[in-house]
Amino acid sequence: MTPLVLLPGMMCDARLFAPQIAALCGRIPVMTLPVAGRETMTDLAAGILACAPPRFALAGLSMGGILAMEVVRQAPERVARLALLDTNPLAETEEVRARRGPQIETVRAGGLDAVMHDVMIPNYLHDATDPRGIAALCLQMACDLGPEVFVAQSKALRDRPDQTETLRAYSGPSLVLCGRHDRLCPLSRHKLMHELMPQSTLEIIEEAGHLPTLERPEPTTAALVRWLEDAA
Repeated sequence: MTPLVLLPGMMCDARLFAPQIAALCGRIPVMTLPVAGRETMTDLAAGILACAPPRFALAGLSMGGILAMEVVRQAPERVARLALLDTNPLAETEEVRARRGPQIETVRAGGLDAVMHDVMIPNYLHDATDPRGIAALCLQMACDLGPEVFVAQSKALRDRPDQTETLRAYSGPSLVLCGRHDRLCPLSRHKLMHELMPQSTLEIIEEAGHLPTLERPEPTTAALVRWLEDAA
């Protein structure tokens, strides 16, 4: 079976996909590749392609989805199928770009915890009561990755290209999935991606925000299984 490569979001690692890895690892080869070590999407994607199998299914969430689109742009023939979760095909807006610099400087000055706790993580979840302890996990992942990764990822996101033509040209079996209440990458972005890839399936996860892999793992995993089993 075609191996599955998972790309986590900003300041996240394989723990972002822990429920999916647990469900899938006995059925198909699964690998999670780090989104780190380079400051541009072009170079990050080249690094992914250097480590990935010759041909693979590719799923990315948030920044991981943005990176997945760049992987497809560089080597569409190697991506057997594509899943884009809670992500955005467009270049960064000027409003968001303007926030990157101050965040980078704060993190360089030792404020990674504060930026994650006060600015980033509050936008992740639909259920503020957080019964699964996702906010603490996100903070731990960020601290484990460290400030240098935050700075490099921020620059890569800030300078990323528009990928609408990349998606329009891709013809493999595709899944576009998002949490109904995602404040960072809203449903409208996912409807756009679905329109750009008419062969795709659009899945909306109820009672979820930006991280449905953790907030609503069962329906998210089920959607991924359907995508992986799609013979189209």
